[in-house]
Amino acid sequence: VQLQASGGGLVQAGGSLSLSCAASDRTFSRYTMGWFRQAPWKEREFVAAISWSDSSTSYADAVKGRFTISRDNAKNKAYLQMNSLAPEDTAVYYCAAALFNSGNYANWGQGTLVTVSS
Repeated sequence: VQLQASGGGLVQAGGSLSLSCAASDRTFSRYTMGWFRQAPWKEREFVAAISWSDSSTSYADAVKGRFTISRDNAKNKAYLQMNSLAPEDTAVYYCAAALFNSGNYANWGQGTLVTVSS
């Protein structure tokens, strides 16, 4: 499956952004979807994931209570709603797909830049 992330931009601290990840085909429903991010001079880190089977979710501690991951299998899309953004959330955000519950995120989108100004 091919992925394309969108929705990044510049926002002030405390603001919100919604990211989207569009998948190329209807096998989307077989994939656990994840969002990751990479800040300047830092390693890529996990942000959130949503299961293919029951849409159960998991979050990094840094974003719990502020970010919400969701999916719409009918539209072949995953989303990341980001609220109460802080400058430390500035990063390139990537969506990724892991077949079923493999945990192997083999498919990656191109990334979308989120910049949070203080």
